[in-house]
Amino acid sequence: MNLSNLKPAKGSVSKGKRLGRGQGSGRGGTSTKGHKGHQSRSGYKRKIGFEGGQMPLQRRVPKSGFNNLSRVEYKAINLSTLQTLAEGKKLESIDINTLIEAGLIAKKDKIKILGNGKLTIKLDVKAHAFSKSAAKAIESLQGSAIKI
Repeated sequence: MNLSNLKPAKGSVSKGKRLGRGQGSGRGGTSTKGHKGHQSRSGYKRKIGFEGGQMPLQRRVPKSGFNNLSRVEYKAINLSTLQTLAEGKKLESIDINTLIEAGLIAKKDKIKILGNGKLTIKLDVKAHAFSKSAAKAIESLQGSAIKI
């Protein structure tokens, strides 16, 4: 076998349908598109969600809910996460840049510190929001919970 005698597998290559080339071809006249109607016309494109005239699913199902435009989405970080981060890097204060460098948040994220876990180190934490339990836990160790 060499490059000069390579052939595709038997039956894998077939010629395309030659439409509209006379009645003798079996595909003349309407060119397999049937008589009249949208699909027989040139430039036809089925609308998204079109179900052949049946009421489409997106119109059958009622609308529900809404998007609150004034909602503020916070990235939640627990006290246990702050504890492991502070122990690992021997930190005394934690701010947004520290969390970004640690890979815990993205640059645009707003952070909320939550009170899950135990804190044993005095920390100065800067964040966008704190839960009551988290602020209480940080301040009980003479740390500071500063809202940005």
